[in-house]
Amino acid sequence: MRSIWTGSIGFGLVSIPVKLYSAVQETRLDLDMLDSRDHAHIKFQRVNENTKKEVPYDKIVKAYKYDDDYVVVEEADFEAAAPEKTKVIEIENFVDIAAVNPMYYETSYYTAPATKKNKAYALLLSALKKSGKAGLARFVLRSTESLCVVHPVDNALVVTRIRFAQQIREQEDLELDEKVEVSDKELKMGLALIDQYTEPMDLAKYKDEYHNELLKIIEQKAKGKRPTIKKLKPAKAKGDDLYDQLMSSLTAKKGA
Repeated sequence: MRSIWTGSIGFGLVSIPVKLYSAVQETRLDLDMLDSRDHAHIKFQRVNENTKKEVPYDKIVKAYKYDDDYVVVEEADFEAAAPEKTKVIEIENFVDIAAVNPMYYETSYYTAPATKKNKAYALLLSALKKSGKAGLARFVLRSTESLCVVHPVDNALVVTRIRFAQQIREQEDLELDEKVEVSDKELKMGLALIDQYTEPMDLAKYKDEYHNELLKIIEQKAKGKRPTIKKLKPAKAKGDDLYDQLMSSLTAKKGA
């Protein structure tokens, strides 16, 4: 793998030189956009709205609309906004990893020590495993400051970007009904159903079936065959009573 960022993880007075690697990869098919009439590739151009001419890439700048005009933001401006953070993942405090709401997670990156036999890297990895904690930190990636957690995964320290609190929308606009009452009998049955479906976490057994099925359809069409479309038959409840539906679910699970 090729590293995408080089810097250090800092906690206290300890600095650990590291390299950052993308820990995730896309499984979606790479589809091109074509003209349906002759299957020619569709090309996108960056066009000046005034001159209607294409703009060279080196002439394109980023800008922020301020009042009725634009202020151009240069690379130096991004660096000046957080100069001390550009090359450091500075751990500000430690938190229980279980306390991080999954809504905040974005994407993950592997880290590897930039030097061989780095004892500080091994120490932080072991200490986080032993404590069940994660380091809460900030760092700058591609001119954007991110909040992240530094946590252990097997033999590596992983940096997972998380959202800032202001990026999570409030629930007021959902018009949630807080007056719905659940009986003790229904709650007991719901807990029993959850218990029956509970098993150890093993994401390896879950595959991207949509990706696989779409690829099969493409291969069939390439051979001039008409693809077979699977019809999903949703299970139907026998009645509208919630308790009866829960009971039927428990029975169906036992039968399976």
